[in-house]
Amino acid sequence: MDTQEIDRQKRAREIAASVISGGSVRPGDVAIELLGGMTNRNYRVTVSDVNYVVRIPGEGTEEYVDRKADEQASRITSDLGVNAPLVYYDSATGVMITKLIENGVTMNATVFKDPDAVRRAALAFHKLHTSGAKFRNRFDEKVIAQSYLDLLRGKNSPLPEGYDRVQREADTIREALAKACTEHVACHNDPAPENLIDTGKRVHILDWEFAGNNDAFWDLADLAVETNFSEEQDRILLTAYLGREPTLSEYGRIVLHKSMVFLLWTLWGVLQEANKNPRPAYHFKSYWDYAMDRFVRCQEIMNADNFGKLLEAVRKGS
Repeated sequence: MDTQEIDRQKRAREIAASVISGGSVRPGDVAIELLGGMTNRNYRVTVSDVNYVVRIPGEGTEEYVDRKADEQASRITSDLGVNAPLVYYDSATGVMITKLIENGVTMNATVFKDPDAVRRAALAFHKLHTSGAKFRNRFDEKVIAQSYLDLLRGKNSPLPEGYDRVQREADTIREALAKACTEHVACHNDPAPENLIDTGKRVHILDWEFAGNNDAFWDLADLAVETNFSEEQDRILLTAYLGREPTLSEYGRIVLHKSMVFLLWTLWGVLQEANKNPRPAYHFKSYWDYAMDRFVRCQEIMNADNFGKLLEAVRKGS
């Protein structure tokens, strides 16, 4: 364990002892275990035989995360029962404590092989999207991409070759998706599988740093991207979410949003590389490798034989 990790765990123990027990438990008596997470560090802590999760934000996240928006979304979704129960949020630092979801499993591609797990995830997002809740911010991937670009240029960071060209080509897709979306609803916007906990009865959605009002289909597409869903899984997800078979236009919205998801997370990956965050995403050796994977897969969708047909279906709403 390196010095930084030792310091983070010490900090998590001290926060847990101070907030949860009011100082009646010594930090050294707080049991701690490192959980999953890509940029943030999440720790399972036990205080007086009750389990909690302490989140310590990752390096550089203060550059692009609106902590007030994160706190608002965390509280709203905790009250809705979509999130884990919120215990504490420090809006100055982003440190957060939630109750641990007992008997929950962090979702991944293996868990999602079960069609019922896909359906449970769909219902969790449906509950969020139809709740009537509104978040503090609007999640606009083009605006966010520009903010990432500004940060990267300030750091003199390289971009994948051809990025500007692909970003310009994406405007055609954005126009079609904007026409198809009739309402922006409360969305998570970063449903990577490690942000989902499945109890076998329901799915809880964690970590609301990217929360904002958006097209609901972004959440569905992002989940499909991060878990590498097949077309069959996409259709199971959509059918459970809609309560019926999807139209060609609805399926097309998933595919078009996937390309935009890949394009945005390309920049996010480059930014994590620039910020020297220590733990690469998934199986990748570096965040640069993660970013290049996202960039290549974005172009694969745009260049696929059926892309023109799906784009036209989304435009017509058929």
